[in-house]
Amino acid sequence: MNEIAVLGGGCFWCTESVFLSVRGVSEVTSGYSGGHVENPSYEQVCAKNTGHIEVVRVVFDPAVIDYEAILEIFFGTHDPTTLDRQGGDVGPQYASAIFCQSAEQKAIAEKVIAGVEAELGEKVVTKVLDAERFWPAEQYHHDYYTRNPNQGYCQVVISPKLSKFRQRFAQYLRA
Repeated sequence: MNEIAVLGGGCFWCTESVFLSVRGVSEVTSGYSGGHVENPSYEQVCAKNTGHIEVVRVVFDPAVIDYEAILEIFFGTHDPTTLDRQGGDVGPQYASAIFCQSAEQKAIAEKVIAGVEAELGEKVVTKVLDAERFWPAEQYHHDYYTRNPNQGYCQVVISPKLSKFRQRFAQYLRA
């Protein structure tokens, strides 16, 4: 039976690109979570007044890859020490966040964060939140990198992130 992870690691285009490459992941959907506006638009979220965070919903098979490994990849592919920021992307919608789908996920998240803090020697600012409604992003955001590999942001931000991911987490790549 599949499980769901909902993760905010800055721009959802980057996070989506990473998890689409992971074995055991059957679906990755960019979207929004954590806010107070029903069915928010990208423009509303970017205006920074809906309370939403850009996230990806990752559907995965725990018999192939467990939640702890999903979180290891998550923490290894974004900066969990910067508040509401990933590189040049700044604002509350770019917060590092985990929307835990169960008490077990929350316990695992807290354990992994403690390990990341010990490894980095820095405080992790990732928000560990209870599950909230997930709103899929507009269609043009889905598979963004795959459809736009030569776009400037993809070349400058996503391509290097994917290269680093493939080197560091080769054991988790799809065959």
